[in-house]
Amino acid sequence: MNKRILPFLAPTILALLFALWAGLLRLGWTMPNLAPSLAMTHGPLMVSGFLGALIALERAVALKVRWMYGAPLFAGLGWLAALALPTLPLGPILFTLASAVTVGILFVIVRREPALHTLTMLTGSLTWLAGNLLWLMGDAIFQVVYWWQAFLILTVVGERLELSRVLRPSKNQQTLFAILAALLLGGGIVSAFNLQLGVHLSGAGMLALALWSLRNDIAWRNLRHKLPLTRYIATCLALGFVWLGIGGALNLVFGAQAAGPGYDALLHAVFVGFVISMIFGHAPIIFPSILGVPINFQPAFYFHLMLLHVSLALRIVSDLLFWNAGRMWGGMLNEIAILIFLGMTIYSVRKGLQVG
Repeated sequence: MNKRILPFLAPTILALLFALWAGLLRLGWTMPNLAPSLAMTHGPLMVSGFLGALIALERAVALKVRWMYGAPLFAGLGWLAALALPTLPLGPILFTLASAVTVGILFVIVRREPALHTLTMLTGSLTWLAGNLLWLMGDAIFQVVYWWQAFLILTVVGERLELSRVLRPSKNQQTLFAILAALLLGGGIVSAFNLQLGVHLSGAGMLALALWSLRNDIAWRNLRHKLPLTRYIATCLALGFVWLGIGGALNLVFGAQAAGPGYDALLHAVFVGFVISMIFGHAPIIFPSILGVPINFQPAFYFHLMLLHVSLALRIVSDLLFWNAGRMWGGMLNEIAILIFLGMTIYSVRKGLQVG
């Protein structure tokens, strides 16, 4: 087991736990407020403290370059600063440094392998940096969150494009992919000047990318694969793309939202339905590469996967019906599913160590 990465991985997992606690506070559950600014930092903790740090850590471990570990280090320090010193800009500064280092990592990757999928992931890292810079300069989270969405979506679809190369998408399909990714990016750029128009453009890009995946992502073919782990991963990814399409449609219908049920629905369809489902699916690939330990697949993995999606459906429908109790319970069950996933992953890693 690669124990040298634990000082970087531990703050990343802690950021997730604090972000989940903050999410319950935002949902309206009566919980101890562990820090004065905790509820307000739910988004930055999840996007930069957990997801951004995890993505950067995976790259740093794969490339084995010391300076690249600066990204998860800055992200870990960033969420701690954001909670401990909420009146100072130190947290946003550190998150911005983390995203800047991640951009540097992706530049290295593009130089080694200039291709559409690496350029897509580089573009994603640039949107994370842009969103953090705008937040640092005073924009509200509801204004920059669409940049953070673009970061995660472009990172994931870039990785999926790489993994689906075995299907050999045609030049026309690759060109279409580039146009749709540019539409999503354009939505982020336009949102800095016209938030409503930018969100509508982003929504169109999300919906179109989800539809593009139907023909070109290998996940749909792997739903009938003979290997149980491959089928599980494919199920996670296929459900994630469904939620990306739903998120895109919600963006098109509701446009930009500053708060309320519509805001909750259009954000969490993407951040929970798409991103977390993709993490569930990629965990058997990511964690072995980070920890150097195989994950022992368990059929019980389907429990937290189904709980995540059923509870998210409850949450989104409750948002649309303005049913607050349903939204609260849907959000609570979302988080329970994530915690079960975390526990099952730790258990599977330990089983992998015993087998090894």
